[in-house]
Amino acid sequence: VQLQASGGGFVQAGGSLRLSCVASGFNSNYYALGWFRQAPGKVREGVASISVYDNPVYSDSVKGRFSISRDRAKSAVILQMNNLTPEDLAVYYCAADPDQGRRTRLTDYEPDDYWGQGTLVTVSS
Repeated sequence: VQLQASGGGFVQAGGSLRLSCVASGFNSNYYALGWFRQAPGKVREGVASISVYDNPVYSDSVKGRFSISRDRAKSAVILQMNNLTPEDLAVYYCAADPDQGRRTRLTDYEPDDYWGQGTLVTVSS
């Protein structure tokens, strides 16, 4: 079982990045898929999640700027990040949770769910 995140990098404020997380070793179509981030010196926080029925939820801090989607053919979850600010600087992690239903909640992800290794997003002002 593996979640391989990629797409992080360096961008100036106002720019965009597209993160991708490819799942292998399990059928991600039956999992809620989410993105989390951890900024330096801060606790990890939920960013966005998409349910098995493709219903998305977002944290208030990214709503209107970020968009989460699935690519079922590639067993991937995508996070399109627009209008980035220095406050978005963090290591971004993807996760997969088999226990969520029609609606997904960022708070439902647990440590024993599947987690990726993280990809660093750096935003300069």
